[in-house]
Amino acid sequence: MPHTSRKASALLASAVTVCLVAAAAPAEPLGVGDRLFPHLGNPGYDVASYDLSFTYAGSNSEPLQAVTTIDAWTTTTLDRVNLDFAHGKVHSVELDGEPAAFTSAGDDLVVTPEDPLMRGSWMRITVRHTSDPRPAEDREGGWVRTADGLAMANQADAAHLVFPGNDHPSDKAMFTIRVTAPNGYTAVANGVPTDVDRTRAATTWTYRIQHPMATELAQVSIGRSTILRRTGPHALPVRDVVPTAHREKLEPWLKKTPDQISWMESKVGRYPFETYGVLMADVDTGFELETQTLSLFEKGLFTDRSYPAWYVEAIMVHELAHQWFGNSVSPRTWSDLWLNEGHATWYEALYAEEKADRPLQARMKAAYSVSDRWRAAGGPPAAPKAPDPGRKISIFRPNVYDGAALVLYALRQEIGRPAFERLERTWVVRHRDGNASTADFVALASTIAGRDLTGFLHPWLYGEKTPPMPGHPDWKPVAQARPAVAPAATAAPPE
Repeated sequence: MPHTSRKASALLASAVTVCLVAAAAPAEPLGVGDRLFPHLGNPGYDVASYDLSFTYAGSNSEPLQAVTTIDAWTTTTLDRVNLDFAHGKVHSVELDGEPAAFTSAGDDLVVTPEDPLMRGSWMRITVRHTSDPRPAEDREGGWVRTADGLAMANQADAAHLVFPGNDHPSDKAMFTIRVTAPNGYTAVANGVPTDVDRTRAATTWTYRIQHPMATELAQVSIGRSTILRRTGPHALPVRDVVPTAHREKLEPWLKKTPDQISWMESKVGRYPFETYGVLMADVDTGFELETQTLSLFEKGLFTDRSYPAWYVEAIMVHELAHQWFGNSVSPRTWSDLWLNEGHATWYEALYAEEKADRPLQARMKAAYSVSDRWRAAGGPPAAPKAPDPGRKISIFRPNVYDGAALVLYALRQEIGRPAFERLERTWVVRHRDGNASTADFVALASTIAGRDLTGFLHPWLYGEKTPPMPGHPDWKPVAQARPAVAPAATAAPPE
């Protein structure tokens, strides 16, 4: 017995020592282990909802005052809670209504509760902070400064330059967004408006989404804008946001959206959200973006006459298709990005074929000829290379656009058009409002086809070389005459 008692006392002393060491350990950035973004997201909790409040003073070069409230469940016992946040000043943090200690570690805001949070606990974290619209040093994305205000472009890892959160698409949540701006400005956000509160000097708009959303898809626009409303299929509310001064010039493009929604529904089924619309920002970004329920476009895409009309309409459909592929069905990891961009490119190309006589087969043959180069520069579609240093959006290379659409074309060639179309419809229903992986897609394709397609799809998804195209034995990769260089000039921007 004495021996046992001494052993127990030693174990207790050791445990206390370990706890003290753990408590004294410095805060460190965490991540969910994403292959492309190792420190993105945070383990240990599942966000249920965000409540974001921004106060805009009328200048896009001054920080906005902001409050972010996060409701979440813990999935393990936590003595610290890491949030992604990297471009603002934190004034205070509350945990379940009580002041909490906090510090920074890398891109993380680390919150320390007074007592550890047990697994399965419900927690509410309120962060009072600034949200800086000025570009972060050596970083891309977050707030985009327009000619008359602000918009958001958070893909792929930039939402935490705007607000604290769990900034990884695997942790989708509900959002309520409030924006206060001086009178004369119009503020819009994802979802539908629920309240407008006007005072003598300012107006507060409140928006709420009705389906879970990834942080990278959040959108807030503040500007001297007009909101245009129309009706889509099934009485779907369609609202567009345009610079007031350019309203008439842009209307011929905006009125095309309801028919485009109907066209997409004819391919994959009913539109998955409560509203849709186009946000035309007076800014030169070099990209368009599928922010949920309100896609961001550069005004210049619609006013630059060098772009053919069929091309502009196809790009509109690309962003619309993302509402199904990427937004409703979100990638489990960023390596699954091809499921977003490959499908959006597929329907962009299919629309151009059906509406503008731009043959899909010709586009796929051209893609096949350079696919080996794309794989060498950016990796296979389902195993893209890491982003270039300082350019996180460089994961958006041709290999995940036309290179990934080429995978879908090969699959349709292999299983036939009826099975392929059934796969597409089943995919967006089965994984609606959730996340899905490449493995999920291969499994469902195998089920629909009635045979295991792993051996067929894996070389297309993960091979260094492009496999032979079913039905087109004459298609050949074109040899490159000089050393391979990443095709920056032809790389598609994030869409």
